[in-house]
Amino acid sequence: MTEHTLDQRIVAIRFQKLGKLYHFDASRLEDLKLGDHVIVNTTRGREMGEVASLTPPAGSLPEVKKLKPVERRATPQELVANNQWKRKELEAMIDCRAEAAALSLRGVKIAKAEYSYDGSRLTFLYNTDTDDKVNLTGLRRAMQKKYSGARIRMRQIGPRDVAKIIGGLGACGLEERCCSKFLTEFSPISIRMAKEQGISLNPNEITGMCGRLRCCLMYEYEQYVEARKQLPKRKKKVITPAGEGKVIDVLTLKQAVIVELEDGKRAEFLKHELQPYDELKALEAKANAPCDRHENGGCDCGKAEKG
Repeated sequence: MTEHTLDQRIVAIRFQKLGKLYHFDASRLEDLKLGDHVIVNTTRGREMGEVASLTPPAGSLPEVKKLKPVERRATPQELVANNQWKRKELEAMIDCRAEAAALSLRGVKIAKAEYSYDGSRLTFLYNTDTDDKVNLTGLRRAMQKKYSGARIRMRQIGPRDVAKIIGGLGACGLEERCCSKFLTEFSPISIRMAKEQGISLNPNEITGMCGRLRCCLMYEYEQYVEARKQLPKRKKKVITPAGEGKVIDVLTLKQAVIVELEDGKRAEFLKHELQPYDELKALEAKANAPCDRHENGGCDCGKAEKG
């Protein structure tokens, strides 16, 4: 762990249009602006990325791992070459799909082909129908023979990433899926998020086009959790203006609950109209308890003596 110096500048760089942000040390470069394209060294080799965020000097930031430096700005020639390689990605993807079909690789979906900015690497992003590992050695060799000028790589991605690449209409009716429009990362989604918000657990209603739980289940989850903390839980006994009852449903957004009263009737009550049954009974018991000072006399509390 290394603490940054006061004069160190940190920038966030993305390598795809809506890709995850990665941080680099930009201290070597002056006047770096949003939208500038730079060359950096990553675990996958040298890549061209776009400056997406400029952060303040790192002296006030907590300790983080030592960041890799931004090597330099991309040259105009590299920007032109990058665009040219991008235009060849569709053809490469089609060729890879055809080769996968020829090799009878069932259940393998080639989602995208990605060239590096200088054309030295060609990566095919794929997904499979099962969790079983698929041997793609034959496919990689065939593509290496066809595209001998680039180093071929095969990288497996998840169904959410595939949906992000494909784009299209969202399950909710939006003209573009959230993952393709503004999400830069995928957060963990659980069935509990749907339960907490009172959403139907029908798979058709909570499953996205990727076949996984919808990303939007997390958008309001924390607000629901916080709001529910102010309300009694289901099956909890409460005191209402109409008498004692048991909570049978919670209306989080209305800050109200549905209570089944002792006579079997059901009614809706707002949060401020409720009193917790257990706490109220505990206070009543304490108020009616004999006073300890009765034994020594001199107490005028008016309560009966113990025993």
